[in-house]
Amino acid sequence: MHSCPIYNFLSNSLQNPEARATFLSRITFNWFNRCMVIKGYKRPLVQEDMWDLNEKDSSQAICQRFEDIMAIELKKKKKDSESEYPNSWLVPTIAKTFKGVLLESAFFKLIQDLLSFASPQLLKLMISFTQDKSSHAWTGYLYAVLLLVVAFLQSVILQQYFQRCFILGMKVRTALMAAVYKKALVVSNDSRKESTAGEIVNLMSADAQRFNDVTNFIHLLWSCPLQIALAIAFLWIELGPSVLAGLLVMVLMVIALMENMKFKDKRMKIVNDILNGIKVLKYYAWESSFEAQVQEIREQELKVMRKFAYLSSVSTFIFSCAPAIVSLATFAVFVSVSPNNILNAEKAFTSISLFNILRFPLAMLPQLISIMVQVLELIHAVIFIPKDTEPVLKNVSLDIKPGRLVAVVGAVGSGKTSLISALLGELHSLKGCINIKGSVAFVPQQAWIQNATLKDNVLFGSDVNEERYRSVVEGCALGPDLDLLPGRDQTEIGEKGINLSGGQKQRVSLARAVYSSADVYLLDDPLSAVDSHVGKHLFERVIGPKGLLKDKTRILVTHGISFLPYVDEIVVLVNGVVSEVGSYDGLRASKGAFSEFLETLRKNSSVRSKKDSGDKKGQRLIEKEAMETGRVKFSVYLQYLRSMGWCLVTWSFLFYFIQNVAIIGQNLWLSDWTDDSVEYFNITYPNHIRDTRIGVFGALGVAQGFLVFLGTILLADGSISASRTLHTSLLSNILKVPMVFFDTTPSGRIVNRFAKDIFTVDEMIPMSFRSWILCLLGVLGTLFVICLATPIFTAVVVPMAVIYYFVQRFYVATSRQLRRLDSVSRSPIYSHFGETVSGLSVIRAYGHQQRFLKQNEDTIDQNLKSVYPWIVSNRWLAMRLESLGNLVVFFSALFAVISRGSLNSGLVGLSISYALNVTQTLNWLVRMTSELETNIVAVERVREYAEITNEAPWITANRPPDDWPTGGNIHFENYKVRYRPELELILHGITCDIQSTEKIGIVGRTGAGKSSLTNCLFRIIEASEGQILVDGIDISTLGLHDLRSRLTIIPQDPVLFSGTLRMNLDPFEKSSDEEIWTVLELAHLKDYVRGLPTGLQHEVSEGGENLSVGQRQLVCLARALLRKSRILILDEATAAVDLETDDLIQNTIRTEFSHCTVLTIAHRLNTILDSSRVMVLDSGKIVEFDSPSVLLNNKQGHFYAMAKDAGIRGGETSKPTNISTDL
Repeated sequence: MHSCPIYNFLSNSLQNPEARATFLSRITFNWFNRCMVIKGYKRPLVQEDMWDLNEKDSSQAICQRFEDIMAIELKKKKKDSESEYPNSWLVPTIAKTFKGVLLESAFFKLIQDLLSFASPQLLKLMISFTQDKSSHAWTGYLYAVLLLVVAFLQSVILQQYFQRCFILGMKVRTALMAAVYKKALVVSNDSRKESTAGEIVNLMSADAQRFNDVTNFIHLLWSCPLQIALAIAFLWIELGPSVLAGLLVMVLMVIALMENMKFKDKRMKIVNDILNGIKVLKYYAWESSFEAQVQEIREQELKVMRKFAYLSSVSTFIFSCAPAIVSLATFAVFVSVSPNNILNAEKAFTSISLFNILRFPLAMLPQLISIMVQVLELIHAVIFIPKDTEPVLKNVSLDIKPGRLVAVVGAVGSGKTSLISALLGELHSLKGCINIKGSVAFVPQQAWIQNATLKDNVLFGSDVNEERYRSVVEGCALGPDLDLLPGRDQTEIGEKGINLSGGQKQRVSLARAVYSSADVYLLDDPLSAVDSHVGKHLFERVIGPKGLLKDKTRILVTHGISFLPYVDEIVVLVNGVVSEVGSYDGLRASKGAFSEFLETLRKNSSVRSKKDSGDKKGQRLIEKEAMETGRVKFSVYLQYLRSMGWCLVTWSFLFYFIQNVAIIGQNLWLSDWTDDSVEYFNITYPNHIRDTRIGVFGALGVAQGFLVFLGTILLADGSISASRTLHTSLLSNILKVPMVFFDTTPSGRIVNRFAKDIFTVDEMIPMSFRSWILCLLGVLGTLFVICLATPIFTAVVVPMAVIYYFVQRFYVATSRQLRRLDSVSRSPIYSHFGETVSGLSVIRAYGHQQRFLKQNEDTIDQNLKSVYPWIVSNRWLAMRLESLGNLVVFFSALFAVISRGSLNSGLVGLSISYALNVTQTLNWLVRMTSELETNIVAVERVREYAEITNEAPWITANRPPDDWPTGGNIHFENYKVRYRPELELILHGITCDIQSTEKIGIVGRTGAGKSSLTNCLFRIIEASEGQILVDGIDISTLGLHDLRSRLTIIPQDPVLFSGTLRMNLDPFEKSSDEEIWTVLELAHLKDYVRGLPTGLQHEVSEGGENLSVGQRQLVCLARALLRKSRILILDEATAAVDLETDDLIQNTIRTEFSHCTVLTIAHRLNTILDSSRVMVLDSGKIVEFDSPSVLLNNKQGHFYAMAKDAGIRGGETSKPTNISTDL
């Protein structure tokens, strides 16, 4: 009868065993035993144990249906109205897509609701049986068996209902995630600017999950009112109109609550920013400023949480009093209305079990309302609406013939990149149209690299053609790079291409375009990031008139003049307008904008050489995400309790305990009260006894409420302090972690910690912790009461407890691991999504949307594979537990029948009505235990990142003098360094002396270790031996902040953070506005910023997207000017800037930093030619170090060879006259 998954050799995966299970095995979920539960108990489950999805559950099938129906709905709604456009189609679409499941589950729910009212009626018969000593014994046994049968039927049906609901929730989540992804692929650029990547990922994670939760409860919308109506009808039969008193009290208690998401988005946005710009934060020692920003938002978030927690403890107070107060109101009115109304056991306990049924729907109502409100908000969120902005290009008319090479030139911000975007259809055109014949390939200015192997990055989903692939790799000069990479072209590239240097990324990006063999090539300045000889190579072998692309149409944005004579046509842009078009000679002769442009460049013509960072790392760069296995360590619970505060925990537990005692007391008092009906049979009921009965009953009821209220408030305070502690330790530790960690960890994984795991700590754990305590006490109380009524029951308790324990252990082992697999397989969904959003223009240019949609579906499917068994495991468990609960009911009834001679009817009623409640409580207890276990994993995951080893301390006891470094002398002594302990050295014993105010140029081929040299000055990587002295102080003895805040670097990639422009320049607010305007003027940004409506308060969007790359570079220059330190490091800061701007930057640096020691890494060669000395590095050693004139005269030297490549001859150290090559 048991079936286990069959291995399907064709697709090498496991088939779903459910398909072959028998009917009985299906309704009891027995088929789940062998294939998951036992397997999961023996050893932790892994992704390979997951069976394949049923065809109908795969994301492909779900999305297909969802989209078809969505299309129809949208058409319908477009006609009807424009107003409530989003909400009007999303809900109907979901409803129609999944109507089968919805109807089935509704049917099950209806039957279950009706059945739940049979038990109180049986209880009534049971009580009258114990009172009427003359009735036959067999009737009692019949009632006991009936109780068991009804309960069992109810369990089976309820589980089927839940199974349907959860599957529905899973499908809705899938459909929405896929829809959001699809939407992101087609969303226009304008509306993409509206919402940051962080917000879109949040839509996919938190909000889709919310929808999932709602669909689980969707039927309660009609089932709650139905249950309430039925309960009232039955109560009316028992107690007549006095029910209305109780009902009134209940209605007054239903309060709706609302919750808040705004701060979470804001916090995630900054966290995203921090992760993207972590290197700059480290270089500038700015971590603490950003930490403060996040903390401030976090405090607001916690404030809202505390308010919410207090509100909900008020509602908890009301609901925990509810049964007590309601029954008090009802019984009090009942006995007061007329002296003939005497409360007997039948009436009291039947009513109490009906009130118990009422509790659930009433408690759910406010939750339902608040969930529905949230969903309506979400529905709005799924839709983006664009808005108008100034046009960037005006009246552009171009006609480009097939097979031509067209260069686009112009100053920074003149609209060159915008022109390319317009051709790609990424810009919103206000009027006019663009026609492109044939397929398009696109190379963006900032290369977009996927987290895949290098080969996959080049193939980009096309089929492999070895010969073509080889010629492309040759042409794009990737040969030497492959030799450097550990796995050649099978090396995995990290997220955002982290283990490639700028030049390598750009060449991979170009190779991808060339391999795709499209008809039209749009090249946005691909030559800016590579060495001179490589640039020459690329132009000759790939782009130019003799290159691989010679028969294709090519549009090349460039800053390098040396290539202009070889192009067919030149387009000159000035401020978004095409000022002239023509050939090189024609434009020179016409003396227009182009010849001015050439003149400017001629004056300061320059040559570039280019650096490539030398990080060659191990084969698998991205480690597999660590996943704890087995039981959650007890220490994790302890840590959570410790962060809550022991005092709070102990007191709240105490209050809960006393409250439970009060409940039991109240019920015993009630059973005593019902005995009055026997005692005062047929005589008037004395008023003073009646009043005492009501009074004590009421007092105990109100006491319960207060105790719960106090317990809950204390727990709420505790959990908020835990949230604060855990988030603070996570954040402050992540900021103190060495750079290597960020290079090897995808940001999606870190974001997941801040989003999903912190969300769990904030919202899920406190709830499951509280429910767990209440359930545990509830179950103990119930067993206590039954044993009190029928002592013989203790005999059954022990074996049942043992069974319970085993079921629980089996389940938790499996469920916990499934939950872990779920959260690990979720990270790639977000990583892939983030990657897609950042590479949108590339994906669209190549027309690869379908492939990425497919990949997204596969990633979601991997995740569903562990979600589905998890849902089944819950049902498996519930089925086993409910059967236990049903047995408790059966035995308590059975023993009542057996010992009916010695029992009074009050106690029988008490023990059975308690037992009827135990099923639900038991069920909850296991659910809560396992939920607590699965949720506490979040604490474990947060703790894992909060305990990663840190870099050196930010500040040590050894503080440098305030004005250090005064001279700016740098001395390297036998300096050796490696990236990670297990890797090769990258600098092999560097020894040199740099005097105060010297200007040093550093050059060398790719991977020679130029960047590593600067990283060492900032101690981004620590020395393995040797030392660096700055003004005589060994930098390894200082705190990192002391060191880094005294040095300044203008890094390679201009990184900006979302926030105001002012915050980007001066996050600590140390400088006055005047100082800031001064540096903006020096950085040639003053006019631009003046022109902005908000000036310094101008909001920079995520990653600085609303500034051009050149402008971002200038902002970084302004940043450096503001710091006024004595040592400046320039790291290829001028790659993305046109020559004019570059000249401005160079002049600023010459004048403003004349009193500083300046280390320049491989600028254009002419900027190095006027430096004091040039350092030539080759594979981590200094091969030449002397003044440029000396090096140029050494015909055998490295430097001479490089200069020759760039067209500089010896003795030309002043200003080379020939027109520069773009390196």
